[in-house]
Amino acid sequence: MKSLFLTILPVVSGAVVPRQNYFSFGNSFSTGAVAADSWIRQATTTLVLPALNSPHTGNLGLWPGMGTKFDSGADGQLVQGLAISTVGVGSPCNFAASDVKWCVVASTYDGNQHDGTPYRANPGDHVTYDYKYNDATSQFDQTVSVNGAKVSTLSTTSGHGAGWGTAMECQQAKCGTVPQHQYLNTTIIMNTPDPNYSRTLALNGASGNLVTADGGKTWTVADITIQQYTYT
Repeated sequence: MKSLFLTILPVVSGAVVPRQNYFSFGNSFSTGAVAADSWIRQATTTLVLPALNSPHTGNLGLWPGMGTKFDSGADGQLVQGLAISTVGVGSPCNFAASDVKWCVVASTYDGNQHDGTPYRANPGDHVTYDYKYNDATSQFDQTVSVNGAKVSTLSTTSGHGAGWGTAMECQQAKCGTVPQHQYLNTTIIMNTPDPNYSRTLALNGASGNLVTADGGKTWTVADITIQQYTYT
């Protein structure tokens, strides 16, 4: 899919793609950047898909994204498994205008969008996004599962994880009202402990407690709640 979704996480910079008619972000839970001597080795979360936005207009994307950095210091890519609600064309699932499903897919943005196999999911489904650094290949391996079954994968040479957060992104036309929704059992594993990582937490119409039990090596959030949002 040609790029539709783009981050504003604080660890990503410089990427711009053309927009048509309308483009806006809604509520979010954001963390990063990591400490200079650490990076994110693995990030996992489960999105409980809400009902579709109402009215069902525009191209809406819900996604947990991880910005990356290369060892050279250059900005890397955006690892961003997607859940897309769109009217007609605009997602890799090629929905009909009357479709009432979500399109979920593993995806990475590097100036162009790279997608795994798309899957049609229903409101209420539990979509788990797992991003894990592979030492053997120096790539991030993405796995997207729906209700425990693997549905989409993608591996990309993206650098090291430098920050993680959620996004609610609307394009093309105002996306109406997006219902409140949750990300469950979020885990962020650092390469080396980053004991001050919780200080980077930014909440925008969202709630959730970022905690560690091992001095900053592993950070968890039991429940991220993203409040209802209306695009105006």
